[in-house]
Amino acid sequence: MILAPEDVERARRSLLRPGAPQSERAVPGGDTRQASLRAGLAEVSPACDLVLIHDGARPFLRPQLVHNCLEAAAAHGAAAAALPATDTVKEVTPEGVVTATLDRSRLWLVQTPQAFRRDLLLEAHEAAARDGVIGTDDASLVERLGHPVHVVLGDPDNIKITHPQDVRRSEQVLSQEQAPGGRETAARSGIGYDAHAFAEDRPLVLAGVRLRSRRGLLGHSDADVVSHALCDALLGAIGAGDIGRHFPDSDPQYAGISGLHLLAQVSHLVRETGWDIENVDTVVIAEEPRIAPHIPDMRRALAAAMATQIERVNVKAKTTEGMGFTGRGEGIASQAIALLRPVAPSLSRADIKEQTCRSTSLPKE
Repeated sequence: MILAPEDVERARRSLLRPGAPQSERAVPGGDTRQASLRAGLAEVSPACDLVLIHDGARPFLRPQLVHNCLEAAAAHGAAAAALPATDTVKEVTPEGVVTATLDRSRLWLVQTPQAFRRDLLLEAHEAAARDGVIGTDDASLVERLGHPVHVVLGDPDNIKITHPQDVRRSEQVLSQEQAPGGRETAARSGIGYDAHAFAEDRPLVLAGVRLRSRRGLLGHSDADVVSHALCDALLGAIGAGDIGRHFPDSDPQYAGISGLHLLAQVSHLVRETGWDIENVDTVVIAEEPRIAPHIPDMRRALAAAMATQIERVNVKAKTTEGMGFTGRGEGIASQAIALLRPVAPSLSRADIKEQTCRSTSLPKE
């Protein structure tokens, strides 16, 4: 790794592994990035065939991108990670006047890592030093020799931390990296369904609210189809099976248990596995009784059980216009969907700096 001279000793103490092989070194850099690279190249063994260069201002380097760059360099001599331009690119004068619109299909935004045959990279740097040329990156120095540089598809998360908004973007990337199971997408979803038949001499409980009705629903628990459907949706989102797996109706301890109590336990499990509830939506399918007047109380009860805001909970009521078992008044069904997001760790600027320091670093210009 190449660092500012005043940081070398600290890096040797904190970043190099105890008993590290001699090939692991902390090297003082020069006044410019190019001078720093030449200092680093002087420490590379002549027995080394390929050299890979990565900027420490890009802390989210993934092993696969390293592999791809080295593979391309072994085949072609020179390779650089890059992303195709997605915006229209214009050439502009220092006064802010557009002089040309460039062909976006031929433009790529170059990142690091960049990988080269060692002898080719040495020749490029020696030629630049001899001619007094300062390149924008190592690939540009190799291009001066007339040697082609091949592009390797880069990584959108391989961002360069330069401006304050880059730190905020870094926090998002770190949140994804530290989500349960490794890197995750921004959200997970799950669906749930439950249905129970009507029965005499049973209370009717829906979403934790007891409704006035001549009949209730038959079940081992309180037969709260809304809470049960939500349990299944949440369990499905975290890949944890269904409500029957966690609360089997063959277990006497769950006889008559409140659906809200089960929902609270499932919500706790969701958070234990590193997820938070973004929102849930459920529909109650019934011909009777009338559900709409009770929806505000249902939303409050469900939100309390899930320890989330009422704004994240929605309840709807539908009939089937006389069709099916609900239409014939034989029972009530409920469908639910849940959307989860990874619980974001509390990340400070010190966390970002520490993550950056773990990457092989080069001083910026």
